[in-house]
Amino acid sequence: MRNTVPTMKREFSSYFNAPIAFVYLTVFLGLSSWLYLKGFFLVNEASMRSFFNLIPWIFLFFVPAITMRLWAEEKKVGTMELLMTLPVTDTEAVLGKFLASFVFLVVSLALTFLLPLMVSILGDPDPGQIVGGYLGCVLIGAAYLSIGLFISSLTENQIVAFIVSVVAIFMLYILGADFVLFGIPDWLVPVFSFAGLGGHFDSISRGVIDSRDLIYYFSVIGLFLYLNVKAIEARR
Repeated sequence: MRNTVPTMKREFSSYFNAPIAFVYLTVFLGLSSWLYLKGFFLVNEASMRSFFNLIPWIFLFFVPAITMRLWAEEKKVGTMELLMTLPVTDTEAVLGKFLASFVFLVVSLALTFLLPLMVSILGDPDPGQIVGGYLGCVLIGAAYLSIGLFISSLTENQIVAFIVSVVAIFMLYILGADFVLFGIPDWLVPVFSFAGLGGHFDSISRGVIDSRDLIYYFSVIGLFLYLNVKAIEARR
């Protein structure tokens, strides 16, 4: 796995070699802060709950924007064939790209530190909820990244990768929602409830750290990274 870190560094630096990173960070920080602060002073409560409720929906569009180019661009410009000739295994290439996008996602979340700081100054928020909320954002963001990365490996068109990723993530997110559970047979309710990305996020973002939720997210991430490796192997 010695080539994973160099691959990660190369992919991470590529974000800042083009305007995409600065555009993403500016829009993400501006949109998330505006939507949160828009209702913060109306509610008159020192809580970041509404902010964490927004993040999965904001990530629904921003994460596919990060991952859509990771494999699709390689295939379109022909550098994927070059990558396959290098002494880098498929697993190292997939992990390198995933870790680069993951670090970029964590950086974007870290830049929102002014919001919990402001809330702490204005009131007395629950620190456990804030820690749990950020942990939930990191985990669901990583799950979104693994899904988007896998879908990007299936096409050379970035727009197709973006749209399919948004649809796939949306379907997995609402899988355990009440309006979905009401319309399926009772014996499928526990399956759908556990399989949905949203239910596990809600639990963690409330500050309740359950090992089942952690195992779920690690399993989703591992599954789609495994599928990504298999997709690259098939192309090889």
